[in-house]
Amino acid sequence: MLKRWRTRILLFLAVLGPGFITANVDNDPNGIFTYSQAGAQFGYTLLWTMIPVTLALIVVQEMCARMGAVTGKGLSDLIREEFGLRITVIIMVLLVLVNFGNVIGEFAGIAGSLQLFHVSKYISVPICSALVWLLAVRGDYKSVEKIFLFASMFYFTYIIAGVLAHPGWHAALAATIKVPRMSVLRDSNYVFMVVSVIGTTIAPWMQFYLQSSIVEKGVTAKTYAGSRLDVIVGSIFTDVVAWFIIVACAATLYVHGLGAIQEPADAAEAMKPLAGSYAFILFSFGLFNAGFFAASVLPLSTAYVVCEGLGVESGVDKRFHEAPFFYWLYTLLIAGGAAVVLIPNFPLIKWSIESQTLNGILLPVVIVLMLLLINRKDLMGEHANSHWFNAIAWLTAIIVSALSVILMFQQLRPGHH
Repeated sequence: MLKRWRTRILLFLAVLGPGFITANVDNDPNGIFTYSQAGAQFGYTLLWTMIPVTLALIVVQEMCARMGAVTGKGLSDLIREEFGLRITVIIMVLLVLVNFGNVIGEFAGIAGSLQLFHVSKYISVPICSALVWLLAVRGDYKSVEKIFLFASMFYFTYIIAGVLAHPGWHAALAATIKVPRMSVLRDSNYVFMVVSVIGTTIAPWMQFYLQSSIVEKGVTAKTYAGSRLDVIVGSIFTDVVAWFIIVACAATLYVHGLGAIQEPADAAEAMKPLAGSYAFILFSFGLFNAGFFAASVLPLSTAYVVCEGLGVESGVDKRFHEAPFFYWLYTLLIAGGAAVVLIPNFPLIKWSIESQTLNGILLPVVIVLMLLLINRKDLMGEHANSHWFNAIAWLTAIIVSALSVILMFQQLRPGHH
């Protein structure tokens, strides 16, 4: 019995990778800021979103992983082949814009977290951007994946910080399983937060990155079962972390009426007197780790998407001269993102939340294209979607689209600031 379990665990650790990494990168500084803000502004009242969002995340991520394993092609490759170059280019341009916004957020997270320990951003950002760049340019897929998996483990710091904040466990658990009254949809700030939480939890770039990683890792339809487990475990773990971030901020900042935080580092700073210096150190360290980790993966994911969409060489297993376009784009995104953060008085916070909302608006488009692809019998054979999967994925696309439309109307309404 023990031997069988040991074999199972070893097998799982062997496939652990793309799904777990992709889901965890999603808790980047932009995500941490969004969850912190959700807890600080609305207490426990947004926790109910976590269960449906986790279910939707598992379904969307699993579809990508399965498409990658069965077709052996990345998502933008398939979009180009099946829908033509025009649609591919439009999606790529939107994705590059949204991702560039996210990359700026990652470096802002690095800067903010180290400023808490009195390190100037003019020192931390250039050093970290150089390290991030070297990681992909000098590494191969296996070593890069190991480093990313190691970084994923540090997300436990948020779970511990959540416990140290001494939340009302009963109230938090009740809020997780109870849906609030429909009247909350009249509050534009609340709707904005719901869309941001969905947009940051199921971000469009994740689908492209996950599918490319599955292909680059060499997963096939035969070896796919392990990768499915990887996706499910990753999605659940990342949302448990998100739940604890909301709870930690609700138990400290919301309770003491400190609703408006300006950046993720503020949440850590504000926790210090309320939850003690351990919670502060864990929250700040988690923020640094998240920023560094995501600043490595997001530019990579963007470079993958564009190269696949244009049909040029890509991948961290290639040398610089074998995939110059891939590496130059990667370099530009990192240098650009780091440079923007060094601009004095740049409105980082506005930028960070709005890039999450853009995620929420681009997401339904990506999900619909994925659904059209994954239901094609000539592409997927017996691995096409089941009715259940289709139902959940279409529902996700419809709900996110509806929320995005409500949000846009509320933003455009006269008198809305």
